[in-house]
Amino acid sequence: MKSIQITALAGDEASRRRCQTSVLAIVELAHAQMLRLCGLLEEVADSLPASIDRRKCMMIACELEPLVRGIHRFEEETLLPAYERVLEQRGRGRGSVERLRAEHIEDECFAGELTEALLVLGRDGSVDNPEALGFMLRGFFEAQRRHVAFEREHVLPEIGCVEA
Repeated sequence: MKSIQITALAGDEASRRRCQTSVLAIVELAHAQMLRLCGLLEEVADSLPASIDRRKCMMIACELEPLVRGIHRFEEETLLPAYERVLEQRGRGRGSVERLRAEHIEDECFAGELTEALLVLGRDGSVDNPEALGFMLRGFFEAQRRHVAFEREHVLPEIGCVEA
């Protein structure tokens, strides 16, 4: 396993390894939670227009924005700075990091729109344009799955949290 200081740590190699292990555990949990939510969103999309679970819609609506914001905050405070340092050390540009940060902004806005739509769907049990909502849901959860895959395939190996 490669070694990298995820944060400015004082201490020995064992302390840094414990930090890496903790960061990886948090990232794995965040990814699992996001993928779980993506699965729920896909179930809602598949249920449109006639088999809507109103309680599920309300539950997702309550969870969506806080989960997305929390995961993004962790990534921007921990993963992205470490990834950026590795890219700089290798003389590579910041394009990937800037793109991930821009995606975070877009994702948070999108999560807000979906939350509103899910609240209406949960309250009313129907939606005026089920095709449009289905496309919105699929656009969001497919983007999140790609984001998780990119982090697993590129960011984590680069910062040394997993074997390349």
